[in-house]
Amino acid sequence: MHLAYPAVLAALLFCTGLYGVLARRNAILVLMSVELMLNAVNLNLVAFDVWLRDTLHAGQALTLFTIAIAAAETGIGLAIVLAVYRNRGSSDVDRLRDTAETDAAEALPDDDTGTEDQATAAAGKAKKAEATA
Repeated sequence: MHLAYPAVLAALLFCTGLYGVLARRNAILVLMSVELMLNAVNLNLVAFDVWLRDTLHAGQALTLFTIAIAAAETGIGLAIVLAVYRNRGSSDVDRLRDTAETDAAEALPDDDTGTEDQATAAAGKAKKAEATA
């Protein structure tokens, strides 16, 4: 088997995943792109294992570890995305960054006389805590 075929395929998969991470705004599509990049690495590990004719099959063993880590990463990532979607109503990465900056600005009152603003902020925090429960 020629090493060039799986190496080129893995490079194409990795570049596709990298484009997905950089260009997509949806958090779930970003996670899928990261998985595509990990699968490109797995393809390279198995291809080099076959090409080197390793008797211990270290490439295949590392691929199994990578698959296990990718599954755990996907599970945790999807749980975070679902929690953020329930709180914010969107999984758009750019919008989440913008809301995080505005929440930090709303947490700090402009002056000490604004007791009404503090009450509104406290009510908003209670509403967010209610939504997460």
